[in-house]
Amino acid sequence: MAPSNPFTWASGLKSPIYCDNRKTLSYPEVREQIRDAFVRLVTNVYAHADVIAGVATGAIAHGVLVAQVLNKPFVYVRSDAKKHGLENLVEGYLDPGQKVVVIEDLISTGGSSLKAVEALRNAGAEVLGLIAIFSYGFDKAHENFVAADCAFHTLTNYQTMISIAHKTGYVSEAEVALLNRWRLNPENWQ
Repeated sequence: MAPSNPFTWASGLKSPIYCDNRKTLSYPEVREQIRDAFVRLVTNVYAHADVIAGVATGAIAHGVLVAQVLNKPFVYVRSDAKKHGLENLVEGYLDPGQKVVVIEDLISTGGSSLKAVEALRNAGAEVLGLIAIFSYGFDKAHENFVAADCAFHTLTNYQTMISIAHKTGYVSEAEVALLNRWRLNPENWQ
């Protein structure tokens, strides 16, 4: 957390925190917990999935782990089509009509996640829904997923993270207030 020296996201938003889920891959126990939670979600909510898809790059590894446990095919969606070779946007083998669950590492506004959903739909997939490790819980994300007619679930969220950070003494009461103000209006924060 760095409220006095905020992080700049790819979107240009300034943020007092940066959630880097890629680091979870470096810790086997954490990686397994995430994998197992995703497997439970797919099994309980999307039992009829044919294919697991990961959003590049942050969710490729997590998607592969889930696909391996569930013995399902895996594809991933690039942020942009390759500029050479087959110029693919969706990498891997996908039959039109296959039912796909999309795995993502993080949802902020939902833009990149829904771009992947759209790419899969354009490739002929039936996207059952998207699951992610973390969401900031922005209203904009909820609105974007509703507009795209795409269900989504997350393993955890911003409010949970801030609550735990406060309970463990990582952030003070004043910092919690600042973090909550940011989440409610990130475009106009500071």
